[in-house]
Amino acid sequence: MRVLVLHSHPLDESFGRALYKLTCESLEKAGHEVDGCNLYEEGFDPVLSAHDRRVYHDIPDNLALVKPYVDRLLKAEALVIVTPVWNFGFPAMLKGYFDRVWLPGVSFDLVDGKLTPTLRHIRKLAAVMTYGATPMRAFLAGNPPKKIVKRVIRAQIKIGAPVKYLAHYDMNNCTEETRAAFMAKVRREMENF
Repeated sequence: MRVLVLHSHPLDESFGRALYKLTCESLEKAGHEVDGCNLYEEGFDPVLSAHDRRVYHDIPDNLALVKPYVDRLLKAEALVIVTPVWNFGFPAMLKGYFDRVWLPGVSFDLVDGKLTPTLRHIRKLAAVMTYGATPMRAFLAGNPPKKIVKRVIRAQIKIGAPVKYLAHYDMNNCTEETRAAFMAKVRREMENF
């Protein structure tokens, strides 16, 4: 299975980067073809410019500046997102990816005001997330990233596709043991993805 792995953390030495590498390695070990998309390393521009907004609904003009990313998404059979949660949301880099790449004609069609999802070729979805907050604080804030993955993105891919949401909460108080346990869980889940 061809798996697109999206990553958005700027620091090479971060725990998030270690999770991204572990995710890619574990998926490859399981026999998947991995397309690792490290948005920072690739120099992805997350800014939706005035021009981008003007052509947002104009297919194929809307694809011109992000075509390589669109092509990768359309080739994917599965999607894994590996990212920190900052301020109870996706980092700007990843949010910009969704704004600029998941366009009309790519992730949905819009005809007479009716939206039809078009990423039905993606048969599996997973997220590997890190939070500074505790599970309770994330819950009280509504945990928007979890809802986006488990509701919004899930609704755009194959109906009934399995979704895994792996989260290491309370990174502000984590230990080597909690990080090691989470990495072991990620390895296990990705090797069985």
